[in-house]
Formats: sequence, structure tokens, C-alpha cells
Amino acid sequence: MRLKVAWRLLVIQRALVRHGLDEYVRETHLFRPMRFLLLLSPWTWFQRIRGVSRGERLRLALEELGPIFVKFGQALSTRRDLLPTDIADELAKLQDRVPPFPGEQAQAAIEASLGGPVQSFFDDFQPTPIAAASIAQVHTARLKNGTEVVVKVLRPGMHQVIRRDIDVLHALAGLADRYWAGARRLRPREVVAEYEKTVFDELDLMREAANAAQLKRNFAGSSLLYVPQVYWDLCRRDVLVMERIHGIIISRIEELKARGTDIARLAENGVEIFFTQVFRHNFFHADMHPGNIFVQVDDPKNPRYAAVDFGIVGTLQERDQHYLAENFMAFFDRDYRRIASLHIESGWVPRSTRLDELESAVRTVCEPIFNKPLAEISFAQVLLRLFETARRFDMQIQPQLILLQKTLLNIEGLGRQLYPQLDLWKTAQPVLRAWMRERVSPLSMAKQLRRQLPDVLQAARLLPAVFQSVTREAAEGRFALSVHSTELQELRDEIRRGHRRRDSVLLGVAIWLGGATALVVFPWAPLLGWGLMIAGTVVAAAHLRARA
Repeated sequence: MRLKVAWRLLVIQRALVRHGLDEYVRETHLFRPMRFLLLLSPWTWFQRIRGVSRGERLRLALEELGPIFVKFGQALSTRRDLLPTDIADELAKLQDRVPPFPGEQAQAAIEASLGGPVQSFFDDFQPTPIAAASIAQVHTARLKNGTEVVVKVLRPGMHQVIRRDIDVLHALAGLADRYWAGARRLRPREVVAEYEKTVFDELDLMREAANAAQLKRNFAGSSLLYVPQVYWDLCRRDVLVMERIHGIIISRIEELKARGTDIARLAENGVEIFFTQVFRHNFFHADMHPGNIFVQVDDPKNPRYAAVDFGIVGTLQERDQHYLAENFMAFFDRDYRRIASLHIESGWVPRSTRLDELESAVRTVCEPIFNKPLAEISFAQVLLRLFETARRFDMQIQPQLILLQKTLLNIEGLGRQLYPQLDLWKTAQPVLRAWMRERVSPLSMAKQLRRQLPDVLQAARLLPAVFQSVTREAAEGRFALSVHSTELQELRDEIRRGHRRRDSVLLGVAIWLGGATALVVFPWAPLLGWGLMIAGTVVAAAHLRARA
């Protein structure tokens, strides 16, 4: 395995040299002696690609190195504000113009998966693909009932290719973790592990079909986003069949304008869709580069997005979702102390961080960007300054938020291309405020209580036995833990924890009994009784968790 990784690193360097990208090789700190052998090798120089622009050389190198590197180029292509125009134009071709593999090969793979010739399932299957991406390519066809569909099929050998490059990333992350001072904060091993899960999920087209179906349900009846229909009978792990979408690719801005599209409304709708997915649905399309987004302009004044390619979606834990929303709202309100406090509470920065210092640093970064249109804001500079602030306060990268961060960058890139005057915050703020109001509304709390009621009833049935066991232990004084250390301070700490544990259990039991009594005495106020019983159960359960 190590030999394969080392060989792959050499192949990467050779490809960069061959495409005239020597500066990247000179910055590489791995295999330094071999690096110069590559640069001086006549074989490398004779194969050197000449006479093409730097943007094309970079694109060709990424295509040669495979899907992991193509995806990197796709992400870069959405940030035209950060790239020279010639490089941005070339990298944009990676969205849907990756060289295809032969149509006969694709047809054979489809027939092997579906268990019969394509003529048995489709009329007019087209062997020539309409789009080719880094992991799969797409063909058009027509079902027997006349419905136009697209057929997505994985590239041959994708699992082996991805596995090889993921191993390379793991090796690089391991070296960074060992030798790089910033590794503890950036957590490269966890970042690669998170990316590994994401990219292998993308290789399962049944998962992509399920993602599309979920997103379609979430936006059922919406005028903002259209999601194509999945034809489940024709879907397999390496084949996906869904309704064909007709529309204008979002990057063709001049064509959209020529059709009379309301560009400002289109840009605002994109922001609303993103925040709705992240906070209201907690299920968001996380691969929103221009090649995956179409615009339907049947009504130019009310343009509608249409999405494709659902291989990468993101969700957040409720805790992270809450902290993100609170951070956004605090940012909108310029409450920098709240932002600093949230970062400490969430554990994103060490708890020893001084609140006033972090507040001042956040204010310094955020204050200059207010009251400016998007065209006048350099988010690249903001991110760089936040990065510097992060280093100062030892802020750690949160791997579970990487997809969200990537999607935010994509959204900003699309927004900048569509409508530079877009007020991102004005568009997003109402969505966030409505979501936060819903979370604390009586109806939402009642629904949550109803969902948790079976668990509460089960806990209530078990609580008398737990209460009997706990009171017996308390009466016999068996709350103390075995302590093998001779250190006096450790002994004192254990005694204090034992006392707190005992007190919390007794308090929990008392609260639970109070709730049970309230249900009997005040039957017209069940929420009071159930609330006390839930609180008592939680407090008592803390004892069991501590013992475990």
C-alpha cells in the first residue's frame, strides 16, 4: 500500500511537470531528490505539453489525474472572483465537459446492471453522452411510454480509482498530522475521513436516487425549485434513470437575460433555497456547481431552479444547526459578543478563550463588510482574515461542517455571477427568523413532545425499578467509586462527584414524583405533569450515564 501511495505521488508530480506546472512541483516538500530527477528527465521534457494556455494546461493536468482532482477544479471554477479569467474559463469546462468514455462501454454496463438489452427498457437510447463528469456520464433515452429520461452510468473502475487517491490523501493527512504545526487545529485526518464518506456515497447511484426523492418531497408544490422524477424500477447501484430536465444552465447568463429573466429575483431565490434546505429541511444539495443547476424560464418574471446530480447532500446535527442559526442571526444583528460566546459554548474554540478578546477579533473581521453590495465585498479577504483569527484562538476545523462551507462558497460564486448587487443577508434573514420562531412555537413543542411520548412512557415504566435500585444504593452508601490512586486530590474529586451524583438522583426522583402527582391532581394541565416527569427522568438518567 505504501509503495502504491508513493508511486501515485510521483505520478502527480510528473503530470504537473509534463503540463508545464513546474511551480507547483517546486512548492512540493515530498520526495525532494526525486522531484529534481523528474524535472531533469529527458523523457519528461520530450513529453512536455507546449503551445497551450496556462488555464488549459491546468485543466488537462486535473483531468489526467482523475476524479478527485477534477472535483477540486470544479470547486475552484465557481470562484471566478478569486481566479484569473483564463483559468476560470478553462476550469468551468470541468463541470460537464470531462472527456467521456465510449458509449458502447456505457451501454454494456447498463445492460449488465438491468439484466437485458437496452431496447427492452428504452426506446431511442443514445450511445453518445450529453454530459460527462468526473465519476459518471449521462445519456438520453425515451421510456416505452414516451417519457424523456436521462440515464446516468458510473465510469468503469471508479471504486478502484477513488480508493487509490483517497489512500494518497490519507497518507498526506498523516504526514501533515505528524509534521505540521497547524494540523491539530485543521484536523486533516478527520477532514479526509469525512471526504472519504462523501465521495464513496457518491458512487452509489441508489443513494443518489433516494436523495433526489427526498429533495423532491421537501419542495413539493414549491415555485422555487424543481426536482426530477426518479424511475426506481430502472435504478441500480451503478445506473440511475430519472426524468429529463429542460432548461438553461445557470452559467449562461447572457441567454437568461435575452429571455427576459428576472435576474435579481433568480439570485434571491437561490439564497432562499439554500437557507431553506439547511435550516427548515436540514437536507441540502451540496454539489451546487453551475453544471448541476438549470433555470426554467417558462415565466421569465418568476424563474424556477431545476437541480440535477444529487450524489452529494448534507445534513447537520441539531446542535450544529442551532449554533449556526444563532451565529447567523447574531451576525445580522452585529452582536459580536454573542458570536464569540456561541463559539466557546459549541466547543469550536477552547473554553479557556477570553470572551472579550474573541469578541473584538470577530468585530474586526465582520464590521467592514456590512452595508455593502456583494460586488464590493471580497469574501476571499474576509475568509483569510477569519482564518488568521482562527489561528490566534486555536479554532479547530469542524469536519461535519465542511460540506456546508463548500456549498456556501458555491452559492456565493453563483450569486456573484448572476447579480453582483444581491443583498445576501437581507434575503436570508427572513428565512432564518421564521425558522427560529417555529422552533420555539407551542405547536412545534407539542409535536416534539408527541414524537417523544413513546420513549417517555417507556422510561416511566422503568423508573420505579430504577428508583428502587437507586434508593437502596443510597441507603447503603454505595455511591462511592473504587479509587486506586493514592493522590489525595483525586480522592476528594471522587467523593465530590459521588455526592453530586447521589443528590442529582434524589432530586430527579423527587421531580418525577411531583410530575406524577400533578397528573392526578391537575388533569386539565397534562403538559405540567409530563414536563416534570421528563425533567425528573433526565436528571435521574444523568446518574446512570455517569456510572456507565
